[in-house]
Amino acid sequence: MRRNVIIIGAAGRDFHNFNTFFRGNSTYNVVAFTAAQIPDIDGRKYPPQLAGEDLYPNGIPILAEQNLPNLIQELNVQDCVFSYSDVPYQRVMGLSAIVNAAGANFMLLGPNETMLKSTKPIIAVGATRTGCGKSQTSRRIIEILMKHGLKVVAVRHPMPYGDLVAQKVQRFATIEDLQRYKCTIEEMEEYEPHVVRGNVIYAGVDYEAILRAAENDPNGCDIILWDGGNNDFPFYKPDLMIGVADPHRPGHEVSYYPGEVVARIADIIVINKIDTACNENILTVRQNIARINPKAIIVDGASPLTVEHPELIRGKKALVVEDGPTLTHGEMKIGAGVVAALKYGASELIDPRPYAVGKIADTFRMYPNIGTLLPAMGYGEQQIKDLETTINNTPAEVVIIGTPIDLNRVIKIKKPTIKIGYDLQEIGHPNLEELLISFLEQHHLKGKSPKACC
Repeated sequence: MRRNVIIIGAAGRDFHNFNTFFRGNSTYNVVAFTAAQIPDIDGRKYPPQLAGEDLYPNGIPILAEQNLPNLIQELNVQDCVFSYSDVPYQRVMGLSAIVNAAGANFMLLGPNETMLKSTKPIIAVGATRTGCGKSQTSRRIIEILMKHGLKVVAVRHPMPYGDLVAQKVQRFATIEDLQRYKCTIEEMEEYEPHVVRGNVIYAGVDYEAILRAAENDPNGCDIILWDGGNNDFPFYKPDLMIGVADPHRPGHEVSYYPGEVVARIADIIVINKIDTACNENILTVRQNIARINPKAIIVDGASPLTVEHPELIRGKKALVVEDGPTLTHGEMKIGAGVVAALKYGASELIDPRPYAVGKIADTFRMYPNIGTLLPAMGYGEQQIKDLETTINNTPAEVVIIGTPIDLNRVIKIKKPTIKIGYDLQEIGHPNLEELLISFLEQHHLKGKSPKACC
């Protein structure tokens, strides 16, 4: 008798857990995925082409997590597998109580069951929370490796919100690829910074197939860089694990799942944003890391801003648009755009909530503590349209864009805009280049002679 299973997810880790542990496993019968965090995911199916037509000829339904207790009863479920990230421990165990009260087991799958092995060296980047600075850390690592003549292929944690079959394996090498795959704003925020720098990034649904494609990329591949999402641990077994911690949220490195896993398995931990965090908070993060992972090498880092035409901010009423997930389930109250507005003398931060429409208004109702910031939510065409309308509704004199993409390419903003950029800057020693050179030597990896740094 097969055991009935529900995978509790958010269109990412849940699909990977299914693919690596449950697909083709005749001991289990996955009767449903449940969805949370991401709007408009529930009501779809994980298709038979990906689930395996022998055991799942009709695919697997994706249902709303809020109906979980009833689903456990109605579908005679024995096991529920929690499979999404950036969640406080209280929430995780609250779900465990709901599942247990309905009679089912509550499960967490670990790295040994879900990490895939590569034929290439893997450097993985993860974080203790969403919005710590993984993206700029990944870009910095790739910059160093390319400088040393190595061909790096990045693989991004999944964000498959469209046609799952078409998204099985995605390769992004140009801006046009973002359009071809009909990327959401959230996807573009992660892929665009890579392709504009000239390196290839893969993503999708089936991470075994993605890994093999990346290993054999037509442009060549010496090293694969895992560019993690939220605060999840890698899908691939890393040869070097780099974590990023955020002193703006001290203590979260030991109170959120699975961010503490990242902190515990990291070989190197970058404490980012130390230029804008207070010393007390930085010390708290240092002490927590020393307690749970004393062998980790600590790199101090900052993410200094680059601002186009900062003089246009001074004295103006500014609307700040920040990375969506960082403000929503990442719970950040301040981002690069706010830092720029304060640094360059905006007269006022416009509260977007009275002007929000449609799905953007829904986002503020779902996350009432966002405050006077506008998350750049864009999981679908309607939400992108509502974002555009909300921005243009406000009385802002200038729109400060703190997301990693060129938002003007996606929507029509009828106001002056200023783009904020940020890159990782290591402070003192050891720094990432020193540590990466040591890694390359250990793995006998040699590229061309280092390029002159401009």
